[in-house]
Amino acid sequence: MKKLNSKQIFTIILFTFLFLSEAYFPQIEYKKFGDLYRLQLTNSMFPDKERREGRTYRDSLYSFEDHYNDSTTLVFVPDYLSLEDSFDIIVYFHGWWNNVDSVIAQFRLIEQLYDSKRNAILVMPEGPKNAPDSFGGKLEEEGRFKKLIEETISHLPGSSIKEPESFNYILAGHSGGYRVMAFILMYGGLTEQIKEVYLFDGLYAHVEKYTYWLDHHNGRFINIYTPDGGIKNASVNLMVSLNAWKIPFVHINSDDFTNNDLRSERIVIIESQLGHNEVISSQNQFKRFLETGK
Repeated sequence: MKKLNSKQIFTIILFTFLFLSEAYFPQIEYKKFGDLYRLQLTNSMFPDKERREGRTYRDSLYSFEDHYNDSTTLVFVPDYLSLEDSFDIIVYFHGWWNNVDSVIAQFRLIEQLYDSKRNAILVMPEGPKNAPDSFGGKLEEEGRFKKLIEETISHLPGSSIKEPESFNYILAGHSGGYRVMAFILMYGGLTEQIKEVYLFDGLYAHVEKYTYWLDHHNGRFINIYTPDGGIKNASVNLMVSLNAWKIPFVHINSDDFTNNDLRSERIVIIESQLGHNEVISSQNQFKRFLETGK
């Protein structure tokens, strides 16, 4: 029997993972929580001209058609929310090797929002689909995030609020989702309305964009990182900068934090001992971040 090379082994592991992801994280019926809309929007992250030829990573090509041609944006509206009133908009960005359907199931995003009773809807643009890529597509362009929101709310039945500036925004993302969030904070067109940012083991780079936002705006920021996620050094550097600039923050070196801990400072940095994929839902972290916000 011919011995497989490392590239062939990697490919087999990848497709086994993707197959199991579909098996273990199927589409779930969310009607008991509210309405889940699947929109195809022109201002979603993809398709984008920068990935027309796909992307090569570690000698493997991730094609445009399979990974960068999905314009889906999922929108969840909980049944307790009145579209006639002002509400928050949570925009969540998934990381590598994932897609919007797998993350809402794997990390119980809809259930956690519902349990938080936050007066908000959840918007999830499809990123690089099942690919090792942090690129934010069209949402890295100046003003494009605002256009995405305009297009999204135009599809919400019953909503009398149409101006994107009328809402407060929460940006949340896991792992590779950090990059598009950083560009949105700087160039998205709604920076003044972004009131909270949650990073789940994702501060890999673009630290300067996050620190600029923290220094020039009064938004709430929670960064939870793990020892092995590849972001510890960036998180430590962020804390050094905050200390130098005399910007108050709290550093929690434990997973046993309380809701009062989350409310204690505008900037909360949590050093977790959990795994990379455990920091979102294993202890209902997303729910707790939402219910301790303003």
